[in-house]
Amino acid sequence: MIVSAVRTPIGTARKGTLTETPGEELATHILREAVRRSGLSAERFEDVVLAESMYGGGALARYAAVAVGMTQVPGVAVNRHCAGSLTSVAMAAGSIRSGMDRAVVAGGVQSSSLSPKVQWRIPGGESTEIRSAPTFPYTNDANDDTALTVGWNVAQKYGISRERMDIWAVRSHRRAVAATQTGVFTDELAPIKVTRRDGSVVEFSADEHPRPTTSLEKVAALPPLRPDIPGFSITAGNASGANDGAAALAMTSDDLARNEGLTPLGTVRAWAAAGVQPRVTGVGAIDAAVKALDRADLTPAEIDLWEINEAFASVPVAVCDVLGLDEERVNVHGSGCSLGHPIAATGARMLTTLVHELRRRGGGIGLATMCAGGGQGGAVVVEVG
Repeated sequence: MIVSAVRTPIGTARKGTLTETPGEELATHILREAVRRSGLSAERFEDVVLAESMYGGGALARYAAVAVGMTQVPGVAVNRHCAGSLTSVAMAAGSIRSGMDRAVVAGGVQSSSLSPKVQWRIPGGESTEIRSAPTFPYTNDANDDTALTVGWNVAQKYGISRERMDIWAVRSHRRAVAATQTGVFTDELAPIKVTRRDGSVVEFSADEHPRPTTSLEKVAALPPLRPDIPGFSITAGNASGANDGAAALAMTSDDLARNEGLTPLGTVRAWAAAGVQPRVTGVGAIDAAVKALDRADLTPAEIDLWEINEAFASVPVAVCDVLGLDEERVNVHGSGCSLGHPIAATGARMLTTLVHELRRRGGGIGLATMCAGGGQGGAVVVEVG
């Protein structure tokens, strides 16, 4: 049972409101809020599972547990890049379903603004270099340039034009702006007080990445990210931004929720992870969704709402084409292109938005899916009502 689902507002990395807020603070805040909103006392939780991506080691989950006084609760760091917090939720659900744990908080934290740069010694000497660890063995056609492996190669594979991607991105902004202006996100947001670079303290209470003035004309005028590749169709306009944020879900066993009189938001019904060729990493969102649907014994038509991460707009367009989805049921309040993509937190953000929206609609089944670095994908199916 999901007994709470909460997220911080999403900040724009290195320019926005969360630029001076470390991952430790985000993790502590989101854990405290997930527990508070669950209706269950803190001492009843048995584990904290938080995804973190490119944060340099440590374990934000354990840090947060100690910081909020839950010293009896261990914490584990998960890294499946973009799909990290979907994996966190799956791990927690699996532990509860197996009977090993009865109450776990799972989610993810991303401070892109304060991610460390890692120094490595070069084998054979004492000289060093600053770089990221590779997620997969690089080849001539695949490296960490996700604009290529997630955006362009997927668009090429499925014949997706730039115009379709631009249209999708602009619609994403319009949906996110509308949701923000009408208070749709109120129930899922946990405003956070932060200190800005100038020393001022502000309450950050609304997503700041969606752009109300975005238009198809403006997006269509943006230059390609790889002008060296003829016809390259991926731009800053049809891709996600770099973002900061955190999200978490508190989950319990059915009997614990029932015995404690908790009000469940929904149920984690199934989950899956997938591996694909790194050169077409975006396909991971398709394969993971298909795998999760099979495990839940569902068809795409039986899913009421979809969250498909917009790391690049080519991915949700491809998923819709391949699975025959109605775009009106996909990312109904925006996604990565508009809300932003705080990497390790995005999966939990998607699930949080899903369960709250399904409750507003009187229930149903939702599926969150996304690709992940290195040729991976993750998906989680939830049911409400």
